[in-house]
Amino acid sequence: MRHRSLTAVVLAAVLAATTGCTVERHWGGNTNTGGSGGKAKVGLVTKTDTNPYFVELRNSARAAAQANGADFNALAGQFDGDNDGQVRAIENLRQQGVNTILITPSSSTGVLKAIKDARDAGVLVIALDTATEPPDAVDATFATDNFAAGEQQGAYVKAALKGVPPKLLMVDGTAGSSVDTQRHTGFLKGIGLTDGSPEIKGHTAANGDQSLAQQGMENLLQRSTDINAVYSMNEPMGRGAYAALKARSLTGQIVMGSIDGGCEGVQNVKDGLYAATVMQFPKKMAEQGVLAAVEYAKTGKKPSGFVNTGSAVITDKPLPGIESHDTAWGLQNCWGGKK
Repeated sequence: MRHRSLTAVVLAAVLAATTGCTVERHWGGNTNTGGSGGKAKVGLVTKTDTNPYFVELRNSARAAAQANGADFNALAGQFDGDNDGQVRAIENLRQQGVNTILITPSSSTGVLKAIKDARDAGVLVIALDTATEPPDAVDATFATDNFAAGEQQGAYVKAALKGVPPKLLMVDGTAGSSVDTQRHTGFLKGIGLTDGSPEIKGHTAANGDQSLAQQGMENLLQRSTDINAVYSMNEPMGRGAYAALKARSLTGQIVMGSIDGGCEGVQNVKDGLYAATVMQFPKKMAEQGVLAAVEYAKTGKKPSGFVNTGSAVITDKPLPGIESHDTAWGLQNCWGGKK
């Protein structure tokens, strides 16, 4: 009996160790990696699941996956800047056996280890909308050239001021995000300023949130109302800034631009909340990401580098030297629900 009991214990230990290795291999990457000819299994990780931009990205990716016979699952951080939530999402998707992860990183550096672990396990990782730092931390990036989009906004605001020196307030996004940095620096180049320029009268960070942007703008306006230009990193923050300006009857003296190209944002331009917005194309990013995932599962071929999915100035006040489309065109090509 003692001999049989000892044998049973040893056998149980061996089985437990074997099971543990199997689990570890599954966590470390599924066997249906690129080039196996199997089905694409695509996971999407967005910054949030409520921002209309990321809702459009998710819906477009899901539709493209369905059209191309790919499995699809979408996860998100709880808020813009929820790096830990995105890391957990990547690990969750790896457990589910995805062979491609599409991600819009909240922090361009915070998810790098989780991304490296996924790539080491044979998972294709593509950044959508937001680049990582360094860019080659992922296999490829499909996104708006955010520096160019910011530069377009800055050039428009400068032209709209018609030679009057700017007195500028800046409503930035999430600190540490490459999108925030690129749009901010692009805008300054377009308007002809630097971060140290005295023409910048103040700035606030609002993490992409409309309410935070309104509060931040209200705080800035308590210091001075002698301004004539506003930079907003995205349209929800543009709406928040507008609400604060309207409460002080300042909207008539301000030229404000924004970036996104959502249908609500284009309508905002038409209604005069801000002079122009720069449209980007999340549907194109999502579709191209899913098609790359399908190709990877089938042949093992990976995309590489940065793929610019384009941007366009939308305004009903066209200016010389600024290529633009009117809001009628914008409402035909915008993303998200019309208000």
